[in-house]
Amino acid sequence: MSSSDLTGPARTNREFWDRQADRYQLEHTEFISRDEPHWGTWQLPDSELGILGELSGLDVLELGCGAGQFGIVLAQKGARVVGLDNSERQLEHARRNVEAAGVEMELHHGSAESLPFEDGSFDLVVADHGANRFADPYLWVPESARVLRYRGVLAFSGGTAFEVVCLNDETDTWDAMLHRPYFGLHKRVFDDEDGIVVEFELGYGDWIRLFRRSGFVVEALVEVQPPEGAISTYRSEEETEWARRWPMEQIWKVRKL
Repeated sequence: MSSSDLTGPARTNREFWDRQADRYQLEHTEFISRDEPHWGTWQLPDSELGILGELSGLDVLELGCGAGQFGIVLAQKGARVVGLDNSERQLEHARRNVEAAGVEMELHHGSAESLPFEDGSFDLVVADHGANRFADPYLWVPESARVLRYRGVLAFSGGTAFEVVCLNDETDTWDAMLHRPYFGLHKRVFDDEDGIVVEFELGYGDWIRLFRRSGFVVEALVEVQPPEGAISTYRSEEETEWARRWPMEQIWKVRKL
């Protein structure tokens, strides 16, 4: 998908991630490269969370596959994986990783807001802090429903409304205060060291209404509480401690009816 076909936020985020991809992979590759499926900021094992289930033989689409670490593990478990990312630079890393892993994983350059796949192509759509954070949910959730088969599952990890409203912009970290309204959450624009980035988050009721409108039923909402001793290349010890008191991360599992 060419930049001219993207929405404004998707174009901004493509430029951001093309600039940031190398630094991101340098900082996080070792932490997120696993032999079994793990989720999110603290890389919690799916075997404990119970989100994915049996993967062998499934057609899987990963939205925002980055360098392919998550998708490669799913392919090693027997899934037929397609990875999509809005950043060509991220996909360059993914191609090298896929080749090194010796697995089959089809890679596409495009936005989750307009998926280049036919209706009913997949059994499972996943995102691990991927496109779900950087694409408009009012576009990517219906698109995920469209490409899923009957009874197919959408599972994704991301931030929370608590993460948004408790972020103190002055200190650039989280505290026990509410710094912005909960109602009306949707899009926020940040000026990061690598440029402008646009992130998305909804309140819980808005997520549920969107899922229902898109033909999904909610099967699980995991409000992640990092265990004692949890480490992360994404969050400091103080921020991890904050997340033990309020949910900074959540994992949704919804099924298409």
